[in-house]
Formats: sequence, C-alpha cells, structure tokens
Amino acid sequence: MSHELWFRMPAPDWFEALPLGNGHLGAKVFGRVGVERIALNLDDVWSGDGPRELTVPDGPEVLADVRRLLLEDGDRLAATERTRALQGPLVESYQPLADLLIKAPGEPQEYRRSLDLRAGIAAVDYTVDGVRFCRETYVSTPDQVMVWTITADRPGAIDLDLSLESSHPVRVEVADGTYGVVGHAPSDLTIEYRQSPDPIRYRDGHGIGFGAALRVANLGGIVDVADAGVSVRGADSVTVLLSAASTFAGWSVPPGRDPLVALREAIGVLDAVALDKLRERHVEDHIELYDRAELVLGEPSDVPTDERIKAVAAGGNDPDLVALMFGFGRYLLMASSRPGTQAANLQGIWNQDRRPMWASDWTNNINTQMNYWPADLTGLGECFDPLTDLLEGLASSGAETARILYDAPGWVSHHNADIWRATWPVGEGGDDPVWSMCATCGVWLTAHLMEHYRFQLDSGFLRDRAYPLIAGAAEFVLSMLVEDDDGRLQFIPSTAPEHHFILPSGEKASVDLTSTYDIWLIRELFANLCEAEEVLGISSDLAVRAAAARDRLPSVRITPDGRLFEWPTDWKPSEPDHRHQSHLYGLYPGAEIDPTRTPELAAAARTSLELRTADATNGGWTAAWLVALWARLFEPEKAAEVIRDYLSRLVSDNLLHRDGDIFQIDANFGMTGCIAELLIQSHTDTIRLLPALPADWPDGSFRGLRARGGLSFDVSWRDGRLTAASVVAAQGGTYRIALPDGEVTVELPAGQQVDLVRTA
Repeated sequence: MSHELWFRMPAPDWFEALPLGNGHLGAKVFGRVGVERIALNLDDVWSGDGPRELTVPDGPEVLADVRRLLLEDGDRLAATERTRALQGPLVESYQPLADLLIKAPGEPQEYRRSLDLRAGIAAVDYTVDGVRFCRETYVSTPDQVMVWTITADRPGAIDLDLSLESSHPVRVEVADGTYGVVGHAPSDLTIEYRQSPDPIRYRDGHGIGFGAALRVANLGGIVDVADAGVSVRGADSVTVLLSAASTFAGWSVPPGRDPLVALREAIGVLDAVALDKLRERHVEDHIELYDRAELVLGEPSDVPTDERIKAVAAGGNDPDLVALMFGFGRYLLMASSRPGTQAANLQGIWNQDRRPMWASDWTNNINTQMNYWPADLTGLGECFDPLTDLLEGLASSGAETARILYDAPGWVSHHNADIWRATWPVGEGGDDPVWSMCATCGVWLTAHLMEHYRFQLDSGFLRDRAYPLIAGAAEFVLSMLVEDDDGRLQFIPSTAPEHHFILPSGEKASVDLTSTYDIWLIRELFANLCEAEEVLGISSDLAVRAAAARDRLPSVRITPDGRLFEWPTDWKPSEPDHRHQSHLYGLYPGAEIDPTRTPELAAAARTSLELRTADATNGGWTAAWLVALWARLFEPEKAAEVIRDYLSRLVSDNLLHRDGDIFQIDANFGMTGCIAELLIQSHTDTIRLLPALPADWPDGSFRGLRARGGLSFDVSWRDGRLTAASVVAAQGGTYRIALPDGEVTVELPAGQQVDLVRTA
C-alpha cells in the first residue's frame, strides 16, 4: 500500500499543512521555501488560570423540579428549560503555541512535498539555481524535540533566517547560543460562539505560561543568535532543534507563574539530545508502533494525493486511497496521544486559533470516544493511555459535580471537558440543554475502559484503573434512577444528544424520561461492572444492585412502522436526518444489536438508519459512524458509498477532515476504526473475518488487526474470496471464528501463529 502523502506544491493554508507530533508537541509543516511556516502546539497550553468552582446553589432542588415536571406534569418543555439552572461555567479553549518561521532565498523548481507515514517524517525537496535542497521535519517521542534539517548538494549553499512568533504576547530570551521566547496563554477567554467586546484577556502573571527554545547545529558556515532570531550563512547542512514546555502543573492546581521556568525546562531537553542518534531513535520508535498493523487494498499509486482525491470526487475508484486514509488515521493517533500526554482533543493536538471552534475541547457525547475507536483495534494500545488519564481526572472532578448538582455519590461528566476537567453542564444558563444536559457522557467513556481490557487482557489495568471508574459511574447512575408509575426505573434528566423533539404544541424540547441512548449506555455500564467483578474475582453489593436495576430499566421499543424509539414517546424529530445516531448505540459502538442474535432489533436499526440517511448530507464524523453501523448490519456497499462520499467532499488535500472552515479530527480517527469493522468484528462471541467486504475492494489484505480476547489476525483475499487467514492469541483458549464460507471452532495456544486458511 501507499504510506506516503505527497504534493507538487506547498500547502496553501493551515488546513493542508502536514501534521507531525509526539502527543505533547505538535507541528503543522507548510512546506514553503521562501518563508517556511511551521505552526506549533503544546498539548497542555490552554486558556484559563486553574480549576474553576461550580457555584450552582440549589442543584438537588432543580433536579427535583425536573423530575416532577416529567413524572407528574408531563411538561417536557418546562423540564428542558429548568435544567438550565444546572449549568456551570463554559469550558476554556485549547491554544496555539507559536510559529517557527524559516526564511531562505530563491525561487524553487522541481518541487516535491511529502509525509512518510511509516517514518513520521515530512520532507520538502526542491532546486534553486541548480542546487538541490532536501528538508526533513519530524517530532521525536524519545527525545521530545522537533527536528528540522536541510542539506544541499553544493557546499556552502545554505542561507537561513529563523525566528519564533506567537499570537500570544511573548518576549525573546537569548542565552548561550539558544534562541527562545516566553509568554502566557490567555487567563480568561470567551468561547468562539459567544459574543464579547473583549473576548481574549491576558493578565500579567496569570494563565498557563510557556517557553519555546530553538538551537541550531551546522556543518560549515556561520551561525549568529540575536534577539531578532538566528541567522545561518554559507552552511553545508543545518539541523534545527526545538523544544517547548509549559507551566501547567496539573488540572487541579493553578499553573506556575514564571514562564522562564518553562523555558529552562525546554533548554534542558535540548541539552540532553544526542544529534548522532536523533533521527534513528525517532524512526525506530515510530515504526515500531506504525508497523503493528497494515491495510492493503488494490495497487499503490504514484499520483499526488490531492489529484487522487479529485479523481475520486469525479467518480473514480481508488481502494489504495482508502488504505492510505486508514493508515493516516493510525498515524494521527500516534502523533496526538502518547503515554504521559493529554488525550487527543477535537483537533488532536493541532490548532491555529485562540478561539477555535467548540474550544477544541473534549466533547464527550461521541467525539472524544470516536478519537479512540481505532486504538486497540489497530494495535495502538499505548495510545489509549491518555484517555484513561483523562477519565481519572474527570472522575475526581465529577465526584464534586455529582454532589453539588444531584446530591449523588460516584461521579458524573457531561458534554464538555477541558484541561481543567470541567464536568458540569456548561453554559451558565445560556446554552441549549439539547447538548449541555447530557449526564451520561462519563458512562459512555467508561465503556472504553472495559473494551481496552477486552483487547489487552491486562487484569492489573482492570483492577487498578478501570474498575474504580466503572464502579463510580455505576454508583452515580444507580442513585439517579427513580421509579415511575409502572415500576420502571427512569434516569432523569435524559436526552438524545443534540437532537430536539417537537411537542404537539409545535415547540421544541429535548429533556425527557430515559432516552433509548441512555438505556443502551446504562445497560452496558451495569453489565460491564458485573463482568469486571467476575474477571477480578470479587463480589460487591454495588454489582448486585446494578444487575437488579438493569432488569427494571425501560425496554428498548420498536415503533409500529419498524423503527427504534429515540425517546420514550415517538415524538416527531426536529431533524429527521440528524447527525447523531445515538438511539443506534446498541448496534455500534455497543454490542446488544446483532443481525444473527437479535434480528428484530437489527431490522429496526436498519429501518431507523435508512430513514435517518435518506435525505442526509453527511458531515465527517457522522460519515465515520455510518460506516460502522452499516458494517454491523452486513451492508458493505452502503458503507463503501459513505466512504466514497467522504473522500469526495469532506477532506482537505492532505486527507484531514475539513467541512468548510471546520476541522474535527474525530472524523479521521473514526474512519480508521470504522473501516476496520468491515474487515473484522469481535463484539459477539464469534469473531467474524471479512463480514462486510465491499465489492470495490476485490483484492487486499490486512495485518495486525486485533480482536477482543487478545487475538491478532492477518488476512488476505483475492477476487473477493478469502485466500489466507492466520491468528496469534495472547492467551490460549477455544475461539469461534466465522470465515466467509463457514464457522470454525479452534483451540489456540498462547503466542503461536495458527493458520486458519492457507490456499496456494
């Protein structure tokens, strides 16, 4: 397959610049020659000045009012409006860091810009006045630096001027051959969708401070470091090292006040770098992760990536471009989520705006979750670690939110979170409860913890990290369940995320008794709690109560015309083609709906999905979700149609999701995870190989895709027929595996490859 994006021109804007990162330090490389711009980010540079206090004075009374309005009065509109009183402060926003500017003379010819996904290196090759120049940029995880190099095939041909600029107020610091800048992020900021006469506010000594340090190593020529920047004249080759640090000291404490501390930390990182091993260490680390899985579809192409995308938009079929997109999603997760970093946010770790769309936060009613759909499935288990860290912070913060708002034990997290671990409904009374009032976002997030265990079979992780979070979420949910007149347990308040229903009066509301979405989530949470205790060999009263409550939840119902209910009443939806498919959670990412085990529910899910998409123009992350939903229904051609449309309309020339001026990286991550669902499924007690192979992909193979239970598969097919399949199990055991021509039951030893199919 192709492992390279390449182009004949520099990036015209930030969207199409090539992304690099190590989870902590991110860079977007434009590939310009005269004035190169490399846009930089640090994962822990956000607006804000420390954790905020939730000051809702009467949360339990508000909750009681909402329950009364729903259970006794049946007044959904009043209940919806009453929940506004539970809203706390808006979230803070992820911030840009700085831009590295590199000026070089000459007009380039024979230009080529590329990103090698396997090596994690962006390259620019060009000729000026007969001299061939080669540039490389990468962000090293082992050495925690960004590296930019340039070589020339004529000695003494390299002249450069380098400097750092920032959209934040910064000052230059120069010492001992190192050029640096220090500054602060805003101490307070108005989120982009709110109006303010002074939306970006700085206070001296407040906000997260940062420092970026730059150092140049040269072969030949002269280097001068001054307040204006770094100049290089007459060099044979140049290596630029850049490191950055912040004063962020953890979500629960105010940040450090002196950005010089951050700069000294960044300089210390530069001091520790061994230049002779730098590139080798980076490539070795990167390839070890990237090569764990691979998807091959059709024949590789030597056509520039942007031209391939245009050809698909014109009706062409390019299976290798789908495989490249699959690999790109894995690459992006490696670049934006590594052990010890913040979790990937709405834009991964790349952002150029001080007031980015939706704060570039963690949006937890699907978007954060979608970021991690490909992690375990495609062999990137380490990249999952930051999500666990995020959840532990949310649980700690969310315990106080649960107490203040609901007088409840356990922990809760609503729709939005930021680096300060906001867990309340945001908006201060001014945001729509249709998205703000979503009290089961933390419940959904805990499902990822149990899934991580199922892929990795790490009982220590389950015991020490996952189980306490699952139990805390279950404790909260159990305390929130109230009995209705029919003896069922209702979770109130409940919504179908971001989707209004229309009342008989014609007015729109969103808060109701338990939505189908919440039924799926709560059923799954309670089942996960019981499964975790069984694995760990423990038994608690909490699990006993959860199992009993699970049986008393409202059932998932089917309408007379064959759809799944979305709300307890079959309200008219405000948007029949709504982007969220929340009532289909039980099909994907949940596992309760399956065509072979629950055909009636699967048929209702199919009808719901057909109606939802009949007149829809999909957005990026919605398209990813649809691919998995169709895959779970064994509808490969409908999934392939979504993928073609996505590639035709919803990506930049560099394959990053772009919908107009909106960038959300969850679409890229989601596509990678959902494409895999067409090739391997393991959410039932039978592992399915090639369960929904599109006709557009007649020849191909995959290597290293994972199944729950600790299994790794390599599979090949030709003319749509399986030609080879092998598996390695982390633990020995008996497994049922569905091949395209029948099911087999196999006894697998631990750690040994077993051929399931091998044809000549």
